[in-house]
Amino acid sequence: MSFNRASGPRTHHLAAGQFTRDPNRRQHHPDFDKLQLRGWKAAEKEGALPSAAWEKEKAWALRMGLTGSDSLTDKSIPTFARGELPHYAGINTFLKAPYIEDVTKVGAYDAAVIGIPFDGGTTYRPGTRFGPQGVRKISALYTPYNYEMGVDLREQMTLCDVGDIFTIPANIEKTFDQITRAVSHVASSGALPIMIGGDHSIGFPCVRGIAQCTSKRIGIVHFDRHIDIQEKDLDERMHTTPWFHATDLVNVPAVNLVQIGIGGWQVPREGVEVARERNTNIFTMRDVEELGLAETAARALELAWKDADAVYISFDIDSVDCGFVPGTGWPEPGGFLPREALELVSLVAKEGICGLEVVEVSPPYDCSDITALLATRVIVDVLGTLVSHGKMGSHKSIIDKPVSIPAGPDVE
Repeated sequence: MSFNRASGPRTHHLAAGQFTRDPNRRQHHPDFDKLQLRGWKAAEKEGALPSAAWEKEKAWALRMGLTGSDSLTDKSIPTFARGELPHYAGINTFLKAPYIEDVTKVGAYDAAVIGIPFDGGTTYRPGTRFGPQGVRKISALYTPYNYEMGVDLREQMTLCDVGDIFTIPANIEKTFDQITRAVSHVASSGALPIMIGGDHSIGFPCVRGIAQCTSKRIGIVHFDRHIDIQEKDLDERMHTTPWFHATDLVNVPAVNLVQIGIGGWQVPREGVEVARERNTNIFTMRDVEELGLAETAARALELAWKDADAVYISFDIDSVDCGFVPGTGWPEPGGFLPREALELVSLVAKEGICGLEVVEVSPPYDCSDITALLATRVIVDVLGTLVSHGKMGSHKSIIDKPVSIPAGPDVE
């Protein structure tokens, strides 16, 4: 029986065993070829992905974790948890990627996650020193496969986690030197540096680390609600100052700095003055609304890449409306919706990047890990975008001045 709004219920009287199609009734099985649904295309794309790395990981888990109990039907399950499964168990690295204890081996990987547990540059709520731990913990929830992108990071790239930089809690400048040293090592190896902060003061030493390895020109796309470009704050180089000092570097010109999402009641006039003097590029949230996501990204890329050889992405989690990311030091209403932020960062990343930082995740203020979860999503979406657009590894071409950092003596 179908229901017609004009005439009420209408019954079709059929002989036994007969069926007739009611043209007014929505059919359960649409013609996917005609509808061209992205979901169906994504399902088809999955069928073309390899699975060799997954099979290798399962075999590795059995070798390292012993074969499972005789009562188990699934013989790929080991006795001790190793690798991706189960998601609630194991010692967490980012996305359960291999932990590279010997950092001299980092160059064997396409990308390397670096934790930067530092909140000495915070001027309000602390706690971002726990950001790397929080992001790594919730990243265990994810698999390396993205249905919509049709990408499997495990099969199409190599990712490792080098652990955390040894930061100095009571000394900003010594910490900056440690960060620059670590990032320059990873960048020089050819692995793409992926930094998890930490407060936003780390932006300067991270960019400095990459800039030391190259004579090429670097642009920056910065997602934030705050302008972060004044020279000092509370008489120090704090999390409100990274882009003043980064754009003082000879190969990181201010005209290639693009800031997206700036606005609200937490933008110091001292920073606005510097932005005006240095001729930087600022897109407010209203600009993004009026231009749309695609046009905003297109203009940001044009500005960041103008006469530049590489682009660095800095993603401050507080660029997202604080209703979605309570776990941050300077929450501000009126920012991006998560879906908007993910779309924008992917549009920027598709042209290739030389580094990514995700900062200002403060787990002590988080609720159900949702802030750390979004930070994780930003990272994996960028990695997936690089893979799907064939840009993973494109940063290697700019590393023409690799640094060499000595290791300590061998131990028995």
